Amino acid sequence: MSISRRQVTAALTALPLAVAAPPAATAAGSGGRAPRSPGTVHIAGDSTAADKYASAAPETGWGMALPFLLRKGIAVANHAVNGRSSKSFIDEGRLDAILGVIRPGDLLLVQFGHNDEKSDDPGRYTEPWSTYQDCLRRYVKGARDAGARPVLLTSVERRRFDAAGDAVATHGEYPAAMRALAADERVPLLDIQAASLALWQRLGAEGTKPYFHWLLPGESPNYPDGVSDNTHFHPPGAVAAARLVARALRDERVLAPGDTRRLDQEIPTSWLSWLDD
Repeated sequence: MSISRRQVTAALTALPLAVAAPPAATAAGSGGRAPRSPGTVHIAGDSTAADKYASAAPETGWGMALPFLLRKGIAVANHAVNGRSSKSFIDEGRLDAILGVIRPGDLLLVQFGHNDEKSDDPGRYTEPWSTYQDCLRRYVKGARDAGARPVLLTSVERRRFDAAGDAVATHGEYPAAMRALAADERVPLLDIQAASLALWQRLGAEGTKPYFHWLLPGESPNYPDGVSDNTHFHPPGAVAAARLVARALRDERVLAPGDTRRLDQEIPTSWLSWLDD
C-alpha cells in the first residue's frame, strides 16, 4: 500500500476527535480538586511512544506528537525506548534516571505492556498479575517519593482485525492488571487500550493502514524492501494516539482543560521531527 502526503493529511483530518479514553479511574484522579499544571510531563514507555531517529522515518512514536497537544509552558521529556518492558526499563537504570531529574508536581506517564508479553524473553517478560504489577508499583512509588504524580496508561492497541472486520484486542490480561493496580494504588488511569481499540474499530481495517507503519518496496529509502508493521505508527497514528492521551489527561482531571490544546485541530505532519542519527 502506497501512502502519499495527501493520504496522510486526509487521515489526520478525518481522525475521529470525539473518541476518548473511558472514565475508568475518576476516583483515582484529582478527587474533585482542581488539577495542577505540571512543569514537565515525563514518558516512560516502549517503541510505540518513543522518539525516532531519521533513519527510521516515517515511523513515529506518539510521544513525538504530544507536545503539540499541551499548552506552551508544559515540557515533554520522552524517555521511552524501543523494545523495553516495565522490567527491562527498570533493570537498565532508566527509571532511576527519570527519578534523578523529575521534580515535584511533574507527571510521570507510564505505558508498558507490548514487550512485557514476550514470554520467551526472560529479560523483558512479566506476568500480568504478579511481576508486571510489581514493576508498575516501583514507578508509582518512585514518582510519589519525588513529589511527582504517576499516571498509568494501558498499552495502545495493535492493528488487528478478525474475519468479520472487527478490531481485536491483543494485550491479554495486561490492561486488566494495570486497571486493577491503578484502582488499588489510587493512581489516575488513562485507558488508552480501550480508547484506541474503539478508534481502530471506527476507522476499519483499511482506514487504519495510513496510521500504521506500512510501506511498499521502494517507497522510502529507509525501507527499500517495504514494511508491513501493525504495531508502530506513521504520523497520523502517532497523532491519533497522542490525542487520546491528551484528551484522557483532561477528562480524568489530571490536567486542567487549559493545559491541553488542538484537541479538535489538525496537526500538520511538517511539525513532527525525527532525531539525527
